[in-house]
Amino acid sequence: MNARLQRLSLLIRSLLGAGGLALGWQLGGWPWALALAVLAVNLRNIVLLLLFISLAFINRQHLPGVGDLLRAWWLELWALERTFSWRQPFAEHRHADYLPPSASARGVLLLHGFNCNRGLWNGWMQRLRALDVPHMALSMEPAFGSIDAYVDEIEQAVVKLQATTGQAPLVLAHSMGGLAARAWWRRHGRDARIHGLVTLGSPHAGTVMARFSPARNAMQMRRHSRWLDELVRASPAAPPTHCYFSDCDQIVCPAETATLPQARNLHLPGRGHLSLVEDPQVTAEVMALLRA
Repeated sequence: MNARLQRLSLLIRSLLGAGGLALGWQLGGWPWALALAVLAVNLRNIVLLLLFISLAFINRQHLPGVGDLLRAWWLELWALERTFSWRQPFAEHRHADYLPPSASARGVLLLHGFNCNRGLWNGWMQRLRALDVPHMALSMEPAFGSIDAYVDEIEQAVVKLQATTGQAPLVLAHSMGGLAARAWWRRHGRDARIHGLVTLGSPHAGTVMARFSPARNAMQMRRHSRWLDELVRASPAAPPTHCYFSDCDQIVCPAETATLPQARNLHLPGRGHLSLVEDPQVTAEVMALLRA
């Protein structure tokens, strides 16, 4: 579903650009036409910049510098285009799950975040396949339903990876995917079912940005939501958890909401929300966890 919605979003951006071009031509010729077309196509990037600026007021415990915010915004522009203009709308199934019959390495389960699909992990799937590491990446549906609706699919993937490799898999989750993994653990978790949970910018304590979406899973991610409170109260003892968070995460903020009291919390300053997915430090440490 997300792939179709993102293709529609690209079409709307194209139409806005064409509309700006036509309006500018009527107002004053090519200079106006080009200016309005560029403005229309880059409305998303302007909104993104405003989100980064807002962090200077939202983050108090981890206050980012102006240079870090601008650098993170610039890098996030490219991550946003790569993810939402190609990988997710057009290359969601470019890389299949890899479950070799004679696997000896530990498997990895990849869980995406809100308004995303498995195409988010294309870079990771290429990397894991090259290293002969079994892996599965889910496109969790319904896209805007309850986070609890993803639990059964996660359970099936965990069982399949364990059966393939004979080892408990590592779960790597971005954003909302970390909460989906915790919801799975609440229902199915017990000792040694997974090797560990790595979350990248997951709103474990909610995020102020969730208030701007009426989707059910977004409402569950709001600060102090009933769903989050129940997740904490009803969950068994957590598996080994590693939470990566950033002072320049424009989606999950304040920054400390992406941490857990019992986890190994790692602050990566100057990274945007999507940039955490392909961060070299994250990649190196996840690979080390797989070998541990």
